[in-house]
Amino acid sequence: MPFPFRLGTTSCIYEDDDLVGNVCRLGPLVDDIELVLFDTDDYGANIPDAVTVSELCRLATEHCLTYTAHLPMDLWPENDSLPKAARAIEATRALRPFAYIAHLDGRTLPPYPALNNTSEWEQQSAKALDAVITMVGDPTLVCVENLEGWDPYLFEGVVREKGTSRCVDIGHLWLEQADAVTYLLSHMHRANVIHLHGIHTRDHASLALMPADDISDILDLLLYHDHERVVTLEVFCESDFLTSLEVLRRCFDALKP
Repeated sequence: MPFPFRLGTTSCIYEDDDLVGNVCRLGPLVDDIELVLFDTDDYGANIPDAVTVSELCRLATEHCLTYTAHLPMDLWPENDSLPKAARAIEATRALRPFAYIAHLDGRTLPPYPALNNTSEWEQQSAKALDAVITMVGDPTLVCVENLEGWDPYLFEGVVREKGTSRCVDIGHLWLEQADAVTYLLSHMHRANVIHLHGIHTRDHASLALMPADDISDILDLLLYHDHERVVTLEVFCESDFLTSLEVLRRCFDALKP
C-alpha cells in the first residue's frame, strides 16, 4: 500500500460473513483488520475458538496482515467487562495483535464531569486498566480510545500514569466538534492506532461525506510524523469501506511531494 502507515478496516464489512470470511475477502485490500469482538447475553458472542484462530493466523501469513483486537466492553472493575476482556485476550493471543483497543466506561462519569471532580472515576478506571495490562503483559499494546459524548481530555491522567498507548478516533472528535488536528498532534507520539470514519445522519459513515480538507489535514500530520501505526477505516459495510478507501487514496495522492 502507498500509505505511510498500516491501513486497516473492521471485521464487520460483510454482514453475511464471519471473522474468517471477512478476513478472506479483505486481506488483499488492507494491511490490518480490526477484530470487532462482542460477548453479550442478548446477541451472543464471536470470540474466536482455536480453529478460527488457526485460520486467522494462516490468512495473516498469506496476506502479510496484522490484527487489532477490539475488546468487547467498556472497562470498569465492578461489572463483567474484565472477565470478558480476559476471554478475548486469551483467545486472540496467538494472533499477536498489533494492539488491543480499549474503551473506558464514560457512562460512570459524574453528571457534569470536569478535571476537578473525576478522581473516583479515574481511580476505578485505573484499576480496570491495571487488570487489562496484566492480561496483555505490555501497557503499550493497550490503546485507549476516545469516545463520543464525553471530553476526550478527561482520561489523560489515567493513560499517562499507566503508560498505555492511544487509539485516537478522529470521527469521534469530528462528531464532538473538537479540534481533531490539535488533539492528534498532541498525542501523536503514542497514537499507535487511529480510527477514521465519516459522520452524517449516523456515526461510522463513509469518509466521502466529510470535507476533503479535513481528511487531508489528518493525513498531512501522518505523512510527516513517522511512527509505526495502524489507521483503521472504522466502518461497517462494503459501500462505506470502498468509498472511504477511494477518498483516502485521492486525498493522500494530492499531498504526496
